[in-house]
Amino acid sequence: MASSSSYNSPCAACKFLRRKCMPGCIFAPYFPPEEPQKFANVHKIFGASNVTKLLNELLPHQREDAVNSLAYEAEARVRDPVYGCVGAISFLQRQVQRLQKELDAANADLLRFSFPDIPPAAASLSVPPGLASLHQQVSQRQFTASGFYHHRQSPTATFSFPYSLPWTDSSSEDISDGRGVGGGGHL
Repeated sequence: MASSSSYNSPCAACKFLRRKCMPGCIFAPYFPPEEPQKFANVHKIFGASNVTKLLNELLPHQREDAVNSLAYEAEARVRDPVYGCVGAISFLQRQVQRLQKELDAANADLLRFSFPDIPPAAASLSVPPGLASLHQQVSQRQFTASGFYHHRQSPTATFSFPYSLPWTDSSSEDISDGRGVGGGGHL
């Protein structure tokens, strides 16, 4: 957090607003002259006056996190004016779901190859209640260097939601497919 006045150059905020950067400038520690686009985005989305009020209301040790959050949200809003950060979060959640399905498929393959006596339908992506204990036993086994199984205790319990989450979407389309975050296409 170097003050821009020590470099005898105005901070990005004062330069953008075309004003003199005073030694006690509230923007100087957070908007260095090397990052003019950071302030330009924050100003475009939130306004310099609102950011000044916000920073003045915060304790000094909270300001850096606040500016980083504002800059992140502003950049996301510039890239996606409708959804901002929510669009990026939704995209990442769908990616996590897709990867979880791939992991489930790999675990089902592992279960099928470890226990060839189990019919293929039983080793599908969702483990039937009758095979849950068998699936848990397999997931707690691990090969040793000699190729033999040994049992390891699970350090944490797994948790699954008993209901479908509202943001889940089985498709893997991009967030710009016109359907929006909720999938309905209407706000």
